[in-house]
Amino acid sequence: MTELALRPATYDDLLKVPDHLVAELIDGELYTSPRPASRHARASSILLAKLINPFDSGDGGPGGWWIVVEPELHLGANAIVPDLAGWRRERMPVFPDAAAFDLAPDWLCEVQSPSTARIDRVKKLPIYREHQVQHVWLVDPVDKTLEVLRLENGRWVVAGNYGGDDVVRAEPFDAVEIDLRALWI
Repeated sequence: MTELALRPATYDDLLKVPDHLVAELIDGELYTSPRPASRHARASSILLAKLINPFDSGDGGPGGWWIVVEPELHLGANAIVPDLAGWRRERMPVFPDAAAFDLAPDWLCEVQSPSTARIDRVKKLPIYREHQVQHVWLVDPVDKTLEVLRLENGRWVVAGNYGGDDVVRAEPFDAVEIDLRALWI
């Protein structure tokens, strides 16, 4: 009897995935998913619009952040692509000119979809914890919810659960109000 030895996926395997798919390398496994559907794309686009001016540009808010759409994060042996990520400029004073980020973000957002929610929660959250990401937002455009997680003493703590037509001040961007109605179709 011959045993089939499965090898861990590599970054070279990730690079071979067609451009129309999002590819991630998590714990030696290659995950692919289709480009976001309309609800998902709408939620992440509007959320970016709500955050970019006050926090990245400093228009109408405190500034002090770099906020990026779908950055490739190299966290240990993992190559992960969250929907949005942000770094405090005090930790990353110069925005890198690179294809991927080796410095873990301070905040990130995963917009949930049926094909990615389990991976986001079961596979990615432990990696984000290990790499000291301080806040994770989980946005569900179907259920119209925002779950805010904060890292405390190496554990995820729910810092807030919001939904529907709530107007929120959510960590770490609580300097401005966000009307969640704008995120939902």
